[in-house]
Amino acid sequence: MTAVRWRQLVWGITLLAYALLVHYSNLGKAPPLLGALLALAPLLLVLATGLRRLRWRILGLPLLAACMLLLWRLWPQIERHFDWIYLCQQCALYAALAAAFGRTLLPGQVPLCSHWAALVHGPLPTETLRYTRAVTWVWTVFFTLVAVATLVLYVLVRRSVWSLCVNFLVLPGAVLLFAAEFRWRRRSLPNARHASLRDMAQLLSQGPRLLGADMSDLSSRTP
Repeated sequence: MTAVRWRQLVWGITLLAYALLVHYSNLGKAPPLLGALLALAPLLLVLATGLRRLRWRILGLPLLAACMLLLWRLWPQIERHFDWIYLCQQCALYAALAAAFGRTLLPGQVPLCSHWAALVHGPLPTETLRYTRAVTWVWTVFFTLVAVATLVLYVLVRRSVWSLCVNFLVLPGAVLLFAAEFRWRRRSLPNARHASLRDMAQLLSQGPRLLGADMSDLSSRTP
């Protein structure tokens, strides 16, 4: 097994273990301390990553100290209501994904899926541009519905049911949607070259280039 496969396996096991522990804590069977630490872990990871990227890291020390002080003062409330932190994280994540896709559908913007397709295939014909714009709409609606459903389920159903849905159903749902879209793409664009998993992996490694493009880079010169 290659180093890349090992790294993917480790990441997969880590995410699964985290989801299982989060669900266990939401069932009320784990100590509140564990639930609070698991809830704060993603936020602390984001904070640590941001501080590492600062050119002058010493400037981040006051922010870090302020965060630690705030956690210390609010820790009893965090232990009692750590599920609120899970809820905010889930809703914020899916709302951000919906916004990332949706903003590219505004006038003058390049649909995100069109941009990704152009990174893999180069300039795109008009038919492909129409299709990738529609797919961008699909993902925008999907993440919007997930964000709304996450909040609605939290209010209407038991915490255990809500936790099961957000931790173990959303990702499989996204995978099924991707698989359905791939099959529909092969039907709708039978003559187009379709990206392989290797193409997608190379695409994801390009970082900031995933987020934007100029329309002139996406449209082919021939109809």
